[in-house]
Amino acid sequence: MNFNPECEDLRIGVVGGGSWGTALARLLALKGLCMDWWIFEEEVCRQISEQHENKVFLPSVILPDHLKPSNDLSAVVRDKDLLLIVVPSHVMRTITQQIKPHLAPNTLVVSASKGIENQTQLTMSGVIKETLPQLTDTNLAVLSGPTFASEVARNVPTVVTVAAKDLSSAQRVQRAFATPYFRVYTHDDIIGVELGGAVKNVIAIAAGMVDGIGLGLNTRAALITRGLAEIMRLGQAMGAKPRTFSGSAGLGDLVLTCTGDLSRNHTIGKKIGQGMRLDEILKEMRMVAEGVKTAKSVYNLSRRLGVEMPISHAVYHILYENLSPKEAVGLLMTRDLKNEWDE
Repeated sequence: MNFNPECEDLRIGVVGGGSWGTALARLLALKGLCMDWWIFEEEVCRQISEQHENKVFLPSVILPDHLKPSNDLSAVVRDKDLLLIVVPSHVMRTITQQIKPHLAPNTLVVSASKGIENQTQLTMSGVIKETLPQLTDTNLAVLSGPTFASEVARNVPTVVTVAAKDLSSAQRVQRAFATPYFRVYTHDDIIGVELGGAVKNVIAIAAGMVDGIGLGLNTRAALITRGLAEIMRLGQAMGAKPRTFSGSAGLGDLVLTCTGDLSRNHTIGKKIGQGMRLDEILKEMRMVAEGVKTAKSVYNLSRRLGVEMPISHAVYHILYENLSPKEAVGLLMTRDLKNEWDE
């Protein structure tokens, strides 16, 4: 099935073999597009080649026979029209530095990674611009939205947003990924789309804590609402468009991650609310929960920019400074009273 026949000659490389990278590689392969797929782990690459299933990161999903992964990054990157990067945020800089010598001048690079780098507080597009300085505004896009990889891999109807400064670039990505079950909207607000996808993971940890403590639906709804206000404040300080955060990459992704049982960030928060230690939880997980590292980035970034983000700061103090979730709730609820939109 090829939903967009005009994309048949598009040469695509996919970098990343986690759950999201696997789901997107499967989607593109089922469209009949010409693509190569890089996976870091040799055992995962071998398993997919032999058994057509990523049992480590996306179990119970059978992958097309013609979807052949590789451990050769240079071969996957070389001579591509479109390069999709789907790696954890904390390795984005390392991977893109390795990509640099093999990237063709006209390759359109698309980031589907959600996070903010700890050391620099750059979003993923910022990291990519630093490590791949040859890219122009017409050669960079980001893809985000309310997506659980396992549902996309089951062809559950899903809506995402692709943002690029150049509309024609966004439309190229839109056509490449669109299917009858995967609807893609275009946008021009790269930083807004990225912030929505990154900071929502921090708020989702807080939502999980609320559920772990057993505080109820009123509290969760309040937390999502005020969490969105924090994301919007940070976005405004960084030049994002306010309307972006009412769309799929903002409110849509926030609601999904704060309420869905498939959310790793929500799961971590819930276990912390139930009394588990963060280090104990992380030992049990092989897949990355971006909110843990992003909480540190958001804390430092918001302080540097002078942006008030009390929920995000509370998550940071719980994760890294042993503040108890119940104590954090008390501190948040007894802050100075104010107008809801008094910024």
